[in-house]
This record gives sequence, structure tokens and C-alpha cells, in this order.
Amino acid sequence: MRCSSLFAALALTVAAPLAQAADAEQAIRKTLNTLQPDLKVESVSASPLKGLHQVQLEGGRVLYMSEDGQYLMQGYLYQMRDGQMVNLTEQAENVAVARQLNALPRNEMVIFAPKNPKTHITVFTDTDCGYCQLLHKEVAELNRQGVEVRYLAYPRAGVGSPTYETLVSVWCAKNPQEAMNQAKARKKVPAATCENPVAKQFELGQRIGVQGTPAIFLANGQLIPGYQPADKLGPTALQAR
Repeated sequence: MRCSSLFAALALTVAAPLAQAADAEQAIRKTLNTLQPDLKVESVSASPLKGLHQVQLEGGRVLYMSEDGQYLMQGYLYQMRDGQMVNLTEQAENVAVARQLNALPRNEMVIFAPKNPKTHITVFTDTDCGYCQLLHKEVAELNRQGVEVRYLAYPRAGVGSPTYETLVSVWCAKNPQEAMNQAKARKKVPAATCENPVAKQFELGQRIGVQGTPAIFLANGQLIPGYQPADKLGPTALQAR
């Protein structure tokens, strides 16, 4: 076979799967747009299971669909590895969540950092939440272990609520860390206003599946729902680096 013929054959071999992938993505996006026009799809790719495509939605949630867009599955996809069940869906969702959280500007968070952080956790917090207040008492010990604590605002009662106003005052304070300390100690925080990310962070929390506070995300995107003491949370966070 001549070189030109060989290259043409190779090009056709590569082009066919690419065309099939493009057709599958188009069919899947068309179906999802019909079902919910405002659904935001970040990517469509082949899943580890033959015949299914993995659909990554905004916020990190994962769906699975057939190549023709006619079948949709919502749930966990597992793989057996060395006799253990591995949750592939959760892994994919964690990666997407970690990417979003780690892309947030540091100056939009209230951060309690050790001198030489080994890892970090991102905590969606409500200043009136009792378990959030309990977790805040563990921050010094978490810092001692090398865990940086990054706070994001999540007023459970919604935008415009008294807690929302308190969180705005914390974020707009001259010293947000001290204001956070006061709020978590159930002390009144002086009212303050400024351009702030509180509403945006609340929306982000809803988008990535926060349902209560504290919602603790490890550096790898794994969610630890609810309060955990430092002696348990610290080692877990360090393992997830």
C-alpha cells in the first residue's frame, strides 16, 4: 500500500470514532434540551461502561445516557477493582466539585490558615448554625495539624434573611476573621455592607448539592456532611490531599 493510501486509511479510521462521538453528543444534548431547556451541560464523554456516555452537568452532577439519546440513567456506576467496589460516579462528581471550589478567589473567602498548610477544607457555613459554631471551635486544632479552613457563606434561610445580613457583615468587616469569631461565638457583629460574594456562594452551594451546614468539602471534592471533630476531620483531610 502506498504511503498516501495508508495515511488516508488511518485518517478514516480516526475520523469514524470522532464522528460517532460527535453524533452521540449532539443526540444527547438534543434530548436533554427537550427535557429541560435550561439544563446546563458542561461536557459529554464516553463512560467507562461501553454503550453509555457520561454527561457532566453544571455543579458536578453526573448522568449517563445511551449514544442515541433515548435512554437516561441517574445513579451510581461502580467498578470492581481488586475485589473492592469503586464508585466511579462519585469520583467524577468530586473532581468537578473540587475544580469549582479550588478556582474561587481566595479574597472571596474567610480563611483561617496555618503557617505551612498541608491541605485545605472548604466549609459552607451559617453563623447561626449550632454545629457550625461547634466546628469553628476546632479551627485552631485543624490549623495546628496543617489544615487550612476556607469558609464560604451559606445562609440556610436564604438571601435577605437575618443570617444573610450577618454573613454580609462578616465578609464586609475590616477583619473578617475576627468578625467570624464573633459571629460563631454568638456575639453581635457590627453591621457592614460592601460588594460581597455571599449570595453567589449560597447559589454555588445549592448548585453542588449542599443541603445543610456545615458542609465540609475536602481538597479532592469529597463532601463530609455535618460536624466532625478535629481528631477525625484532620486526618481525613490530610489523606485526601
